[in-house]
Order: sequence, then C-alpha cells, then structure tokens
Amino acid sequence: MMSDYLSQYADAGLYTMQGRLGAPEEGRFQSFPRQGWRLEIARAAEIGLRGIEWIYDLFGEGANPLETAQGREELRGLLAQHGVAVVSICADYFMDRPLLRCSQAENAELLERLQWLLGICPEMGVGRVVLPFVDASRIRDESERDQVVANLRQVLPQAERHGVELHLETDLAPQAFRELLDLLDHPLVKVNYDAGNSASLGYRPADEFSAYGARVGSVHIKDRRLGATTVPLGQGDTDFPSLREQLIQYDYRGDFVLQVARGNAGDEARWLASMAALAAGWLRGTALNERKTS
Repeated sequence: MMSDYLSQYADAGLYTMQGRLGAPEEGRFQSFPRQGWRLEIARAAEIGLRGIEWIYDLFGEGANPLETAQGREELRGLLAQHGVAVVSICADYFMDRPLLRCSQAENAELLERLQWLLGICPEMGVGRVVLPFVDASRIRDESERDQVVANLRQVLPQAERHGVELHLETDLAPQAFRELLDLLDHPLVKVNYDAGNSASLGYRPADEFSAYGARVGSVHIKDRRLGATTVPLGQGDTDFPSLREQLIQYDYRGDFVLQVARGNAGDEARWLASMAALAAGWLRGTALNERKTS
C-alpha cells in the first residue's frame, strides 16, 4: 500500500534544505551557508536526517564545494564520514540569474552553467536538480513560458547523458503548469511540489494533482498562510490531510525535503528535529493542521 511507503519513508528519515541547520548568513532566509556547510552535515546526522538538498546559488559562489574537483572530493568524504547524502541540488543560482528575460549572450552563458551543473551530478550521486521559477524568476506570460521550454529542451540531452532529472518549481496555476509540462513531455522533467507555496497561492492539492499529479517527482514540506510567509508546520493554511490523500492516490514514490520556517538563532538543530518529527507523523497519518482545529 502507498501509505506503507509514506510510513517507511518517515521511519528512514527525511531530508532538509541546506541552511536550516545553522543561523542565516548575512540575514538571508535561504542561501548556501558559506561558513557553516561542513557543520550542517554533522548536525543532519546527529538529528537523524537522511541528508541535504544542496543549494547552488550566487551568494555561495567561490565557497561552494561543488565548484571544484577538490571541493567535491572533500564533500564526498564528509558525507561518507557522517552517513548522510546529498539527495538533490536546488539551483537557486537561476533565481538570481533567471533563464528568461535576459540577452542572448546571457542566456547562452546560463545554459552553459546549467549543463556544467548537470555534468557534476553523477560524481556526487545526485539524481535531480530543482529549478525554481518563482519570485524573481517567475514565468509571467506565454512568451516567457516558451523561452523556458526552449532552454530546457537544449539541456535535456545533457540531462539524459548523466541521468539527472529536472524538477520544476513554479507559481503557475494548476492548468497553466500542466500546459508547460505538456510542452516538456519527457520522463526526466518532473514537478517539485512545494506545499507551502501552493497554500500561499490558494491552490488546492486536489486541483494540482488532477492537473499534473503523475509528474510530481519531489516534495518540499513547508507551511504558509494564504498570501503570506512561511510559518511552523501545522500553523498555516497548507492542507496537509488533502495533500497526503493525493500522494497516496497518485502512488507518489519520491523524496520529502524539509523547507520549514526557521526557529530561534542558535537553536536550529533542536528546532529542525521537532519539525522533522511533525512531518514524519504526518507521513504516518497524524494530522498537522493544528491551527485550524484548535
């Protein structure tokens, strides 16, 4: 049964978005932790997480171990030492420098950067790259959608060569997202489902999964209030019971990555462990919508 998969997943441990196991650097809510990335690997193991969704962004340029062969070797050694994995790469670099609304020369440079990123994934044992098309990189109209489609079609041969999936995170309404996916009808192109972002936009899990449920390849566990920011799990408007029903109905077999609200500075490990426990309980069938029922 699908519910067995969710329970077994909870028992084995979840992943976390990078940066949540240390204080934010330079006041950034989410970025590559230039100072603390080594410490985070140890902390992830200490609180029973399987591993990390690694961030590749502009802020981390020059400090991210992914950038050099020596850095990747050190990273692999630390992961092996602590028994955790890098499950995926969140390519926030392409939020800082979007794959749309740019010159032809910039576009060519960005595609080269993305192809390089795909090329190092096998070395790190990474099977997917999450590409965000939200906030500064959101798709605003059909012409921008077509530009994104053209760009992704250019890098798909590289993705095929290295066996790396492209997981798209967008703020598109369900039918518009379905139309984008129909233009990218390829087994390596999937959806990164962000539970909190959908709640903030007022999208219903049933409508989203009806549109593209079979293409959902990874899930970010997050809670947000309608039209507002991220809050602790169970205190927002994410419809967790409905989302779990959809995951079961569509036989979801992918990963779950915690991308939760931050707690107090200095208390990151304890806080994330408590959020992981709530999320694991939800996967096993425990209700998470505390604010609605209290």
